Amino acid sequence: MTINEIQDEIIEEFSEIDDWMDRYGYIIDLGNQLPPIDEKFKTPQYLIEGCQSRVWINADLTAEGKVEFQADSDAIIVKGIIALLIKVLNNQSPGDILDADLYFIDRIGLSEHLSPTRSNGLLAMVKQMKVYALAFSQATN
Repeated sequence: MTINEIQDEIIEEFSEIDDWMDRYGYIIDLGNQLPPIDEKFKTPQYLIEGCQSRVWINADLTAEGKVEFQADSDAIIVKGIIALLIKVLNNQSPGDILDADLYFIDRIGLSEHLSPTRSNGLLAMVKQMKVYALAFSQATN
């Protein structure tokens, strides 16, 4: 699936959940389903600057030229947010990740329901994921 197809699917899923407490519950469930990150990545090198809670992100480039992300957080809602980002960007090409307009964040109302510090953290997570994609893109060219 393309990044936009995945985003449209997420928007559809969220449109079926009216109450924001239920939406938060769904986001938390997504975080709970996130595979655990290897402990060797829970170091300052992988820690995202700008997040109120601690968030670690790592990425690898597959033999097929797709980016695979792993992440974790010590805050359940943030872990769910990073799970959403991974759902959209995982197993995509570096170029597609760099070109992605992550419109689902606004369309599901996430940006307006986050505190300013969480919004900053969300932007920092997206930025780090794109930094990985840029590094992989430059390494393969």
